[in-house]
Amino acid sequence: MNADIDIAAPAQPPRRIRILRRGPLETIASGVIAAGVVMLMQPFSMTLYGWSLVTTLAGTIAFTIASRFPE
Repeated sequence: MNADIDIAAPAQPPRRIRILRRGPLETIASGVIAAGVVMLMQPFSMTLYGWSLVTTLAGTIAFTIASRFPE
C-alpha cells in the first residue's frame, strides 16, 4: 500500500477553453448581429446590403448556440 495517496482529496474539475464560455461568444454573436443591421441600413454599397440578411441570421444562430454553453 502506498501511504502517499490522499483518497479524500477532491478531484480537479476539467479545464475548459476560455473562448468556449457563454459570455465571450454571446458578445461576438451580438456584434455580428449589430454589423448585419448596420449593413442593412447603410446607403452606400449594394453588396453590403445584399449580405446583411445572411450576416444577421448567422449572428442570431450563433447567439442561440452560444446561449447553450456553460457560464
